[in-house]
Amino acid sequence: MISGSVVIPITHRQPEFLERLLDALGHQDLAPDEFEIIVCDDAGSEETRAQVERWRETHPVAIMYVSVPTPDRGPAAMRNAGWRAARGDVIAFTDDDAIPEPDWLRQGIRALADDAADAASGRIVVPLPDDPTDYELDAARLASVGFVTANCFCRRSVLQCIGGFDPRFRSTWRDGSDLFFRLISAGLDVVEATNATVVYPVRPVPWGGRLRAESKHMFDALLYKKHPRLYAEFIRPDRPYLYYAILIALVIAVIGVWKSADTVTAAGLATWLSLTAALAFRRLRATKRSLDHVAEVVVTSVLIPFVSVYHRVRGGVTFRVAFW
Repeated sequence: MISGSVVIPITHRQPEFLERLLDALGHQDLAPDEFEIIVCDDAGSEETRAQVERWRETHPVAIMYVSVPTPDRGPAAMRNAGWRAARGDVIAFTDDDAIPEPDWLRQGIRALADDAADAASGRIVVPLPDDPTDYELDAARLASVGFVTANCFCRRSVLQCIGGFDPRFRSTWRDGSDLFFRLISAGLDVVEATNATVVYPVRPVPWGGRLRAESKHMFDALLYKKHPRLYAEFIRPDRPYLYYAILIALVIAVIGVWKSADTVTAAGLATWLSLTAALAFRRLRATKRSLDHVAEVVVTSVLIPFVSVYHRVRGGVTFRVAFW
């Protein structure tokens, strides 16, 4: 009898990650007939479908490929399609670049064995080298977030009751926080499954990875609009004042040039340069000091304030909320 269903949204389109995850799930210490795996894909990839079929031929665990050809694409929509197709009473969510420990699923199901518990958050381990990059150090914050979709468990009946994930979260960012906030707002009991561990290696990213990561802040605006009080309580309530100060200093310099006011221009440029340097030094703290990494941090420190503020404002406009 199937007691647990593992839902995996395909987000990275890298078959080696999915193969690594499926191998870890194939070594879970539950009996093969006690759980199932549901791979959800909103790209309709024949390669992913074939990969799932090949895995099924060599493993006793039930596995299903679910195509998600809906207007609401993204990880949240894929997770919804997955749990709705599931047969287990407990739905386990993880990501395609995660590596669950052998007792992960059993520990997650055990956390919900008490009828009073409705959902559970597992433990994330992000291994880092001795000299991590700025991107790796930032990504490692996932281990301290709490309730994240890379490692969480919900009763199927609870997901039916609250409607699952909000598909407007089209990135792997804040959809888990939104689910958590709706669970506790509904008076449901969310516990910690500290023994249900997922290892989450930081995947390699090309140059300027931090710039692309800034786009996630668009969905901070949606989370803030839906849960302003809980956002202030659980998420960083502070504003990126340094970014705004950098942009204001640059605007002052531009005004100085426009007005032919050399003193104003010099003051604006000096302030912009000193604040940007402060941002770069802050990002380099406790990170590797190779020449290429230092150069990347310096260049992206010039660009990050523009990119980050743009996506925050974009989120506010898109979701019609005063978020900055």
